[in-house]
Amino acid sequence: MIDVLIFAQAAAGQTPIEKFVNALSSGIALGAIYAVLALGFVIVFKATQVVNFAHGAIAALGAYFVVYFATVLNIPGKWMGSTPLWIQWSLSALLAIAFTAVIGMIIERVTIRPMIGEPLFSVAMITLGLDLIIRTFTNDFVDNGTKGLGDPWGPDLWVVGPLRVSYTQMITVGVLLAVMLLMFVFFRSRMGIAMRATAFDQEAAMAQGISVGKVFSIAWAIGAALAAIGGIFSSVAPRAAGVGPMTAFIAFRAFPAVIIGGLDSVAGAILGGLLVGVAEVFAGTYLGSVSWLGLGFSGIVPWILMMVVLLVKPYGLFGTEEIRRV
Repeated sequence: MIDVLIFAQAAAGQTPIEKFVNALSSGIALGAIYAVLALGFVIVFKATQVVNFAHGAIAALGAYFVVYFATVLNIPGKWMGSTPLWIQWSLSALLAIAFTAVIGMIIERVTIRPMIGEPLFSVAMITLGLDLIIRTFTNDFVDNGTKGLGDPWGPDLWVVGPLRVSYTQMITVGVLLAVMLLMFVFFRSRMGIAMRATAFDQEAAMAQGISVGKVFSIAWAIGAALAAIGGIFSSVAPRAAGVGPMTAFIAFRAFPAVIIGGLDSVAGAILGGLLVGVAEVFAGTYLGSVSWLGLGFSGIVPWILMMVVLLVKPYGLFGTEEIRRV
């Protein structure tokens, strides 16, 4: 929410056109983070039917890894000497995403796969326990404080007419576009088709020789990697002061995007994330000065939007409707 408050304050001296255009660009940048997080959540659910309550903790873990690789291990400075911050940050982020993906695979193999065929409620409770365990260990790493990831691209703005966009915002949106392209290619690959088949009917997929266990493992790896990306970009200045105990709750803020788009819809996750991000920033920009709404009103706007959508479309905008016969 820090980024919403910062933008609301910055918008005070702008013209109406500048205010609208910059609120829209900031909302899209924030929505890109929500979209990536929602996409990871949806892929795990779509492939395994598991509601992953540890998604936020995994997102925070990815951000913690960046701090660890960049500051504790000093990668790549220990081998290459002094390197620009953006290079050190980028390499650390790539390593963090890869390590988090491996942890996602380990979580699936150790705690989720043995529960195949068991009640989904029990599996969800396991992920809730994992959330608490991961957050406890990661919070100990930062001593329950905050460790900054820095501002790898600096405070400079890209200015075109009334539009003022930070390089962090541009790169965040660029990462979302790259993720969308990679997902488009992946779901048309052999493994992607196997994942789609497993999501449609696990028993039929097994009958066709598809390794459902392998599909589950890949889905959790992708979900964890996307969670890490969301956690990393949500912790970069000026969006946040750094990574800390509250970082894990970024997934909680992205959850309305999952429900709005549809729990099993990849396209819905992206659209839902963008809608939630834009709605949150617009609320902070145009309603932040309304005293009776309270300072944190922008934070509940996504939930209000979610409830409105569910009243009209109970399965979300693109979710698969279940037909139950009595």
